[in-house]
Amino acid sequence: MKELEARYLERLSQLYPTIAKASTEIINLQAILNLPKGTEHFLTDIHGEHEAFSHVLKNGSGSVRRKIDDVFGNTMSSRDKQSLATLIYYPKEKMDRIKQEEDNMEDWYKITLYRLIEVCKRTASKYTRSKVRKALPPDFAYVIEELITEKSEITDKESYYNSIVTTIIRIGRAEKFIVALSELIQRLTVDHLHIVGDIYDRGPGPHIIMEKLIKYHSVDIQWGNHDVLWMGAAAGQRGCIANVIRICARYGNLDILEDGYGINLLPLATFAMNTYGDDPCTCFRLKGEPEYSEGEMLLDVKMHKAISIIQFKVEGQIIRKNPGFKLNSRNLLHHINFETGMIEIDGKEYQMLDMNFPTIDPKKPYTLTREEEDIMERLQKAFIHCEKLQRHMRFLLNKGGLYKVYNNNLLYHGCVPLTENGELKSVRVYGHSYKGKGLYEAMESYVRKGFYALDPREKERGRDLMWYIWLGEGSPLFGKDKMATFERYFLAEKETHKEKKNPYYSMLENEEVIDKILAEFGLPAEGAHIINGHVPVKSKNGENPIKCGGKVMVIDGGFSKAYQKETGIAGYTLIYNSYGLILAAHEPFESTEAAIEKESDIHSDSIIVKRVVQRKLVGDTDIGRELKEQIADLEMLLEAYRSGRITERI
Repeated sequence: MKELEARYLERLSQLYPTIAKASTEIINLQAILNLPKGTEHFLTDIHGEHEAFSHVLKNGSGSVRRKIDDVFGNTMSSRDKQSLATLIYYPKEKMDRIKQEEDNMEDWYKITLYRLIEVCKRTASKYTRSKVRKALPPDFAYVIEELITEKSEITDKESYYNSIVTTIIRIGRAEKFIVALSELIQRLTVDHLHIVGDIYDRGPGPHIIMEKLIKYHSVDIQWGNHDVLWMGAAAGQRGCIANVIRICARYGNLDILEDGYGINLLPLATFAMNTYGDDPCTCFRLKGEPEYSEGEMLLDVKMHKAISIIQFKVEGQIIRKNPGFKLNSRNLLHHINFETGMIEIDGKEYQMLDMNFPTIDPKKPYTLTREEEDIMERLQKAFIHCEKLQRHMRFLLNKGGLYKVYNNNLLYHGCVPLTENGELKSVRVYGHSYKGKGLYEAMESYVRKGFYALDPREKERGRDLMWYIWLGEGSPLFGKDKMATFERYFLAEKETHKEKKNPYYSMLENEEVIDKILAEFGLPAEGAHIINGHVPVKSKNGENPIKCGGKVMVIDGGFSKAYQKETGIAGYTLIYNSYGLILAAHEPFESTEAAIEKESDIHSDSIIVKRVVQRKLVGDTDIGRELKEQIADLEMLLEAYRSGRITERI
């Protein structure tokens, strides 16, 4: 151990070669520990709603407006505050409109610049100068640092700052400078972003959201079942590919695949028109109100049916290949009586709503036709070789996982599978049993194997498990006994549509169970929280997202427009700053245009979940613990220098 320690200190001495340098670093790190904790922002179940997501990202779930209120208090009208907030969210677009209305732009530039500088000072105050410097836009780094840093040595500060602002305006750089300040405020308002699953499906712009996340300064992602579905599709898993296309078709979002990712759907469209040309496909009407012409609508429903039938066949093959998944009950095609139009499910017969299945052979219902096989081969290649999709999935792999423990909070998308009596449920994964944290880690390992494993068998297992995570009863990201896709399409009886939730969801107010889950992931019963989404909180029915006395927060409130009638709101987001936890319930986002033109922010009702008596500092966080370890190591190095065990590298 002593030899290992000596070797480590020798390596450390290469970074800090003298007593002076090691001492300076200790002082710097100790100073950081005493700064206020950075603001964390939690979002979940975004489901492709890129405009609402972008706006919430820009306003930090109300954090920017709170900064403006802190700075200006009652010295500025509410309308002026809102106008300033809108400018910070959309600086270029807002200035274009202001130039059409404002007579004296020079005065407007001067007033606005002073206001933005004050807000910028406030947002930067909780960070080290080094961290702020790294966030500064290169073109204006020096000037902004001058303006937001107090200069005690300058006697006439007002004249000094005035001359800088006047020069910026005189040389025609005011607009660029306003944009730079606004973007810096946005960046500094939120220190770290958590996405607690389901970026993909239902909404029109998941690819746009992914591009924004890739550029975001600090983010982690807990995968949702919809995200893992897309990951499986990108890895070439046929069941995942069919589901991805079916969901895009169902919500009128096929352009995500065609325009967003450049995946050619023409073979599927041609096949659908040839096969279902005279079929009204009434069971495959689209969800929502896509902006389609009549011709586009007819084509989409036929493609919707075509890919759905392919999906049921492909999934049947996966289930037969993987008996350990225990999904035989979900193979339903062979239970159809093609003569009577009836199907038997759980010993009971039901009338099928649609019996036009020209591609299904009753004797071999799970076998693809030659054309269907050709389509799936082409789609498989298209998904695997789509550079943009692969880049997005690699980002999910690099920045994400199935769960995360961060600053005493346990983050996961769905649930920790439980038995009826509240014990951790054991789930078999390729011949081995796992539960709780072990189940999450085993499944995450197989997801990564689906992309990176060298052993072809392990790689195939990883890909198939991604499909299982999407809809399997033992999946912590799904948390139901079945996914009743087939029944919802083909059977009128609502009893067949029911999907029974895992007991986890009925035990969220059971403190003993919640404490057991926290302990499973190494967290204390007091002061820790579970933050998850996946199941929309029906706010309009009085359901509270804060459960178990504040130990659990379910923050899926319906970002997806498809769920807003059900939930009554447009999503929850959570803010965790140095003063405590704030939950924001958002009303539906009208549009980016309305936000700029009418200055209509997303109205949010904020609920203080927890307010700390003493303001949290960096030293109280996970990063703080790491910094304390670094300080301890540096102090060991100092002792080694002073005792002569290590010589300074002067």
